Amino acid sequence: MMALELTLWGRSAIKTLHTFRHEQERLRGAELPRGADPFELQIERAAQRLGVPATSVAAVVDQWMFDRPGRWLRMFRRRGFLAVISQYQAAGGRTALVSDYPARRKLAAIGVAGLFDVVVACGEPGGPATLKPQPDGLLLAAAQLQVVPTDCLVIGDRADADGEAARRAGMVFRHVTNGWWQ
Repeated sequence: MMALELTLWGRSAIKTLHTFRHEQERLRGAELPRGADPFELQIERAAQRLGVPATSVAAVVDQWMFDRPGRWLRMFRRRGFLAVISQYQAAGGRTALVSDYPARRKLAAIGVAGLFDVVVACGEPGGPATLKPQPDGLLLAAAQLQVVPTDCLVIGDRADADGEAARRAGMVFRHVTNGWWQ
């Protein structure tokens, strides 16, 4: 639905979003300046490549990655997967969400913010200073949960980012594919 909406009403945003996403891949695993927020750095680098103010890139990203998708997220959420997380949490399990992007607005839009005891996300206060596959975000979440990393299970959709970060953190990884836990 978002692809259709972007095609119909957001053609001018496509180049900005593509450049923004490309910059994340360029930053992934790179040595970042001390104290830098990877999300903000991604916006700044995309703006430089496009020759536009960072505020312009930030506005497009906010509109097309956070604001507009909000109306569709609840409709297309993976109910089975969310039920498993809810059952685990109800049984006393501790849960965290670790993201290379700001996550709290999307969790609220989906209606599942309460499923996570801890949220560690780039672009949000207390977020990691590196992107996956660096393990910093996962280790930060484990520390906040007061769980030993070797007792953690990481569920993610990218083996090269989530899986490698889990391996580096000493955590077990489960790769989520499109057909798993619909």
